[in-house]
Amino acid sequence: MKFIQLKIVLCFAVLTLLPAKILAQNNQKINLTGIITGAEGKPIENATLVSSSDNVSVTTDATGSYSITVTPDADLVVQAPGYQSLSVKASTGIDDLSLNRIAADQVQIAFKKEDAQNLMGGVSYINVPQIIDKNYTTYSLDGVQALVGGYNGSIWGMGGDLVLVDGFPRPANSILTTEIDQITFLKGASAVALYGSRAAKGVIYITTKKGKIQKQQITSRLDNGVFIPKSLPKYLGSAEYMQYYNQARVNDGLDPLYSDETIYNFASGKNPYRYPNVNYYAPEYIKKFYFNYDANVEITGGNKVARYFTNVNFLSQQDPLQDFGEAAHNNMNRFNIRGNVDLSVNDRISATIGANAIYSNTRGVNTDYWQNAATLRPHLFSPLLPISMIEPNDKATLALANSSNYIIDNQYLLGGTQLNPTNPFAAIYAGGYNTFTSRQFQFNTGVDVKLGDLLEGLSFHTDFAVDYATSYTQSYNNSYATYEANWNTYAGFDQITSLTKYGKDAKSGVQNISNSAFDQTVAFSGQFNYVKKIKEQHNISAMLTASGFQQSRSEVYHKTSNANLGLNLGYNFNQKYFAEFNGVYVHSAKFAEGNRGAFSPTMSVGWKLSEEEFMKSVSAIDYLKLTASGGVLNTDLDVNSYYLYQSIYTQTDGAWFSWRDGALNRSTDSRRGENLGLTFAKRKEISFGLEGSFFEKLITLNSNFFINKFEGNVIQAASLYPIYYTTGWPNTSFIPYINYNDDKRIGFDFDLRFNKKVGTVDLALGFTGTYLNTEASKRAELYEDSYQNRQGKPLDALWGLKNDGFFRDANDIQNSPSQTFGQVKPGDIKYKDQNGDGIIDVKDGVYLGKAGWNGAPFTYGVNFTAKWNNFTFFTIVTGQTGAYGMKNNSYYWIDGEDKYSVNVRNSWTEETKDTATFPRLTSLNSDNNYRSSDFWIYSTNRIDLSKVQITYDFPKKALSQTFFNGLSVYALGANLATIAKEREHMELNIGSAPQTRYFNLGLKALF
Repeated sequence: MKFIQLKIVLCFAVLTLLPAKILAQNNQKINLTGIITGAEGKPIENATLVSSSDNVSVTTDATGSYSITVTPDADLVVQAPGYQSLSVKASTGIDDLSLNRIAADQVQIAFKKEDAQNLMGGVSYINVPQIIDKNYTTYSLDGVQALVGGYNGSIWGMGGDLVLVDGFPRPANSILTTEIDQITFLKGASAVALYGSRAAKGVIYITTKKGKIQKQQITSRLDNGVFIPKSLPKYLGSAEYMQYYNQARVNDGLDPLYSDETIYNFASGKNPYRYPNVNYYAPEYIKKFYFNYDANVEITGGNKVARYFTNVNFLSQQDPLQDFGEAAHNNMNRFNIRGNVDLSVNDRISATIGANAIYSNTRGVNTDYWQNAATLRPHLFSPLLPISMIEPNDKATLALANSSNYIIDNQYLLGGTQLNPTNPFAAIYAGGYNTFTSRQFQFNTGVDVKLGDLLEGLSFHTDFAVDYATSYTQSYNNSYATYEANWNTYAGFDQITSLTKYGKDAKSGVQNISNSAFDQTVAFSGQFNYVKKIKEQHNISAMLTASGFQQSRSEVYHKTSNANLGLNLGYNFNQKYFAEFNGVYVHSAKFAEGNRGAFSPTMSVGWKLSEEEFMKSVSAIDYLKLTASGGVLNTDLDVNSYYLYQSIYTQTDGAWFSWRDGALNRSTDSRRGENLGLTFAKRKEISFGLEGSFFEKLITLNSNFFINKFEGNVIQAASLYPIYYTTGWPNTSFIPYINYNDDKRIGFDFDLRFNKKVGTVDLALGFTGTYLNTEASKRAELYEDSYQNRQGKPLDALWGLKNDGFFRDANDIQNSPSQTFGQVKPGDIKYKDQNGDGIIDVKDGVYLGKAGWNGAPFTYGVNFTAKWNNFTFFTIVTGQTGAYGMKNNSYYWIDGEDKYSVNVRNSWTEETKDTATFPRLTSLNSDNNYRSSDFWIYSTNRIDLSKVQITYDFPKKALSQTFFNGLSVYALGANLATIAKEREHMELNIGSAPQTRYFNLGLKALF
């Protein structure tokens, strides 16, 4: 019995301890150590090992070694940049691991991603995370001219490119570089075809970052920058202005306006309140520098089921105006938050959700200071008048002064005159302020479904987005009085003897709302994808797409729409020979029924020469591919309105004389004729591409040559119809809009890169460029002289007169062709008579050069990287050559009562007739001198040092005892220097805030 009882006790003990034993086994951890290797068995530094179930993550060191403690059989995910992810079950048998390198970058193109080596030409891309750490910027397209070929502000000089963010039309400034994964430039007709009519001039596709399978990682950036104005306009002071204005009147045969005594008083500076000499660009009004603050946080992580990415950014920027009056509160603040979530519902269904919100507020003053600074002459008024200079015994004037609601610094009144009762200074002190508010909300979602159960290789994808943008201005608009002083000197010094008041002080307290605007975009796309590999050599793909978007804008009656039905067919044999067809049926409501749809076909072929047997022995060539593309795209992009195909009639009151006294006569007038055949313009194009890698990736090249023609651009061409189709009065026209004008572009682009390691220094040099030649190949025009025909000339042609110096004297004028641009005098510009009719008029205008509106004939960029140990040096240089500009703003075209810039110091006089570089001054209008001509033309050739950044990455060992997983500091400068013959002019802004250089200190930390 005792033995039986003992057995029972032991059994209970075993049963009691067994769960604890099982639990102990489940909680047991194992420690795994080893080395992670990659290509050619080399260790991989900074590879990550993640166990989501254990919520643990480690990173390999410089030798590729790792050590991680996890639960047995836990799913362990191994990742490294440039390598395929590896998933293994945790067990004691695991030590060294090997990763396979990713064959090629995946590049986002129209509705799908493709291996970089399988692209069909006319496509360039930037992987932003690879360059942002050495080239930090906040604007998404900053500096890309030096990183890819074919883009210099527009794609292939066409202008009007379509910007897509995650596949939806959104502004490029609505996304920060820290949010971007990749930017793709779709340039060729075949590359953009599936996006339809609105994409006919190229597509910039920006892909945002996604979450990864890893332990949560937090990346933060703090930046503090300073803007320094490059150059400020230089205008004459009051006394010098008066001297030259007197000269202008003498030139006009008039008496001088300002006496020598007056000029002396203004020059002496003895009383700047009575004799003002206002420099609107002086340091007391314009800051020598102002600050920019930027804080950014990224949070990313996830597992097999859900992955997330979040970016939060705050930007604050000061204003270049000095801190006086309401300008002291000027600033711009922007808050941005973006989130992307990717979900794997099961093995067949996955989804993505993205949202972005941008809040922006800009506070400013109720005046355009910069426009006033470019127009108000320095002697007109004193911004402030000191109350202390009023006669002490003049109680009436003192009472008037003290009654002002705006006594500045307890000692000044706001100055003004009868002609300038309001002015920028008074407005800044007393005119109130405004706040511009902008809100943007963007939401998108997508679903992927694998349909392999129905057909192997078949899948379905759909996307939907809704974006809202609102903006408005809130302002407090105050009235204020200004004062003009009347002076005397009978006490032996200047005193204010009386004040003349203009206006009155008043604060309504009412907040005004103005400039309200609202935008809405709704976008949708759905597609079936089919991918099939046959016998490991034949690769077949197909895609059927339906897509469109509609944009509504406040105060715009008709919505902007884009609707397409597309088909993509692709084939490649053994990754060697490629063929692709893209066809899209586009729709536009801008044309009459029957002409609202059109089919756009394109075709591309490619050949990887490096895969041929006869190329295997050429050791200098790593990779070489040729591509050719061609097609026709139908587009309504340049049709600037709806219903242009319809005739328009209007009724007017009182447009005709009538015998019926006191009554109105109505008339019906025609504004244009009908053309129900109006249809799409067509982009017809052929292009060729060459891609290659040479000498073991020492050199890489991506280049394209293209010829495209936009045929049938929509115009209303009077020269093609009889003169009686239009009348001058009343304004009547029966001329319809037709498809007529043609534009032609020929050019090439390239992206050439060199990569070399010299000792312990990694060097990389990139050279990008775009050459463009344009031609107005067909024009509806009727000029008497063929040299004025726009047909055959560049699209960005500058037209004007040819100058022949200055008229030297009356005999020179008498013996020259008759002038029709007003009366001329010695010192005015003399023009060449191009047609020999003895008259200078508009018929003598000729082609002067290319303006480079969509990029100079040749634009280029250079980027250079040098990495040594933990230091990285990066720089960007950009440039252009072959284009011209016209000096035609108020800084150069000066007459009448205009403000005088320093350019007038070189004006023509009898004494300077042999050396003058500027026409004679006039106090009247000068239509003759100030018109487009080669006298005012200048070369826009330039080289810009656009960016320099030095970065230091703290070693991993130095951070081992800290809570940082990574730490970097960097210093950068942007827009640093310009080398150009006309640098001073190019760096000068007239009527707007000055151009600036930018210097920044930044810190990046990983947690």
